Amino acid sequence: MDSTQLFNRHAYFIREHIGFLKLKDTFDVLDAETKEHLGYATEENPAWLNWTRLLLQKHRMPTTVVVRRLSDNAAVLRLKRGWRFLRSRVEVLDEHNELLGYFESKILTLGGGFHVYNAHGARIADIKGNWIGWDFRFLDAAGQELGLVTKKWAGAGRELFTTADNYLISLSDRGTAQPATAALLLAAGLAIDTLYKETRSQATGTLTQDFTYTPA
Repeated sequence: MDSTQLFNRHAYFIREHIGFLKLKDTFDVLDAETKEHLGYATEENPAWLNWTRLLLQKHRMPTTVVVRRLSDNAAVLRLKRGWRFLRSRVEVLDEHNELLGYFESKILTLGGGFHVYNAHGARIADIKGNWIGWDFRFLDAAGQELGLVTKKWAGAGRELFTTADNYLISLSDRGTAQPATAALLLAAGLAIDTLYKETRSQATGTLTQDFTYTPA
């Protein structure tokens, strides 16, 4: 399977690996309609950084999430976040380590959220939604829906949902029309949970949040 085939799916099921005091997050990536196991996404950081995150706030530290194809373990996407201060920026690199685009969190807004940009700096989507219902939408500049991320789905793979942090990334025909755009949207769906979600400090037990989302 080449990268283009991986990015032409309309629905991806993301299944979390469960573990106590995990030093890194790992998720399986499946085709939600056929249940085919396509690959997995995992944090790949130096050992010192993984251990440091037990003491410091994880959501403010740099991290790299790599999406690997199951068939040959090849990296097809990399999500890289640097140190976070006021605004968080996440770069998305393709299988050749070339920039596909990037995400930037909103600041100085009541609701927050993040923007999706292509490699040329053109904004191609906004991410909007809310944590309570765990529903997020990808909207283009005209407000048309490109896809969604949800934990509520009645499709053929609904039995895949468990009590773990599992969810669905669903893309419209417009969202999958361009492989690069589809790859960015898949990365954005993963970023909601792996890079922008609420996090609990393992050292203090306090709940923190990178930002909130504007209800759609």
